[in-house]
Parts: sequence; C-alpha cells; structure tokens
Amino acid sequence: MRILIISDLHGNMEAVRALPKDFDEMWVLGDLVTYGPEPAEVVDFVRRNARVVLRGNHDNAAGIHTDPRCSDAFKEMASATLAYTDSQLDDKQRDYLAELPLIAERFVQGYRFLLCHATPSDPLFKYCPGDPDCWQSETRDVPANVLLVGHTHVPFAVHLPQHTVVNPGSLGQPKHGDAKASYALWEDGRIDLRSCSYSVTETVRKINAMPVPDRIRRDLADVLLTGVVPARLGQREGLARLF
Repeated sequence: MRILIISDLHGNMEAVRALPKDFDEMWVLGDLVTYGPEPAEVVDFVRRNARVVLRGNHDNAAGIHTDPRCSDAFKEMASATLAYTDSQLDDKQRDYLAELPLIAERFVQGYRFLLCHATPSDPLFKYCPGDPDCWQSETRDVPANVLLVGHTHVPFAVHLPQHTVVNPGSLGQPKHGDAKASYALWEDGRIDLRSCSYSVTETVRKINAMPVPDRIRRDLADVLLTGVVPARLGQREGLARLF
C-alpha cells in the first residue's frame, strides 16, 4: 500500500505535476490555494485524485471569505493572493473548499492515522514546529498511531513513545532551504520524507503575470527560488512563525 501525502500546495500546479504517479491513495493535508498562480487547476486536480482532503486555513479563507490569520509579515501577501484566488475560483470550487473536513481518520494495515492541517487542538491555525514538547501535548488524547499535519511548510518527523508525528512539508511553497517540492510517502508501515524537482521558473513566470503588486510578486518568487523566506520578511517576523 503506497500512500502519497502532500500539504500546502498553494496553487502551484507545476509542483503538483512533478509528483510521482505510482501510488494507491493520495492524502492532502490542506491549503490547496492562495500564494500560487493556478488555484482552480489545483483544486480540480485534488478533487479528481485525492482519497482524503483536509481544510487548511487558506482553504477556509477562500471558501467562506474570512481571514486566514497569517502572521503579520505575510498578511499583505495573503490578502492580495486571496483576492486573486477568489477571481479564479467558481462557486462549486469555493463550496468544495468550505466544506472540507478539519480532521480525518484512516485505518491502513493495522495503523490508525489522524490527519489535520495544523494541530488536533486547533486544526486550522496553531503553529507547532518539529518540537517534541509541543507534540507531546498535542498527541496526549489522540487515539492514533500516526498523526499527519502540515501548515508549517517545513518537513519533519517526531517520534514519541506512543505516536509518530509527520509533516510532509510544503509541496507548493517550501520554506526549509530547499526549493524542491516536498511530500511524504507511506509504504507498508514505513514513512519517508521526500522531495522532487519541478519547473520553479515556470511557476515564477506565472506569478509574474498575476495582477498583484510588484513587491508581492518578488517575494513570492524569492520564496520559491530559494526555499527560504526573504530576509526583510524574516526580520520583521523574527523567524518565529512563517506561513
């Protein structure tokens, strides 16, 4: 049983196209839209191909026209690309995003999985990096062997006495120093964090055609090309919570 696990696609269809095709199921941990140039195409791809899909804070914002509650450094970027995303989606796509579940459970080959975008206690918004202390608290009442989360755009695996917490990182906007698209693969009791190259320059070309301010296009391109947050944004944010 091969399960492809992805999160934080953010409208980056070029990264989606680079994913491996040899899987039995695809699980998506949220944030299909905003930031990237092709939100509608990504939503349609996920609807056609994913077995399990969770709602992220950006999906929530696009689906019901509300604040994604991004950090201060990213509020302007999120607002501008959310408006662009809204112009690209039709009502059925918005309804799809709004109606996605916040938490899902799956049972596979004797393993019990719990899936959410951020954390079990706050599925949409709480920021919890790969810190065992944070996840020890979050998993205390989780009735699962494996917890799958996204939101941070940074891949990690945390092994606790009773749980394994895995974040596949961001497929569409990685922020851990590697511009490759990040994902995870579960196969017969083993989970691996992986990445794949894709046409970043083509995504940047499409971003440069988006009707958003030049500085936002530059920042979006910088993140994709380097896999890190632009220095001026990182300084404003103190590198504390970057999504």
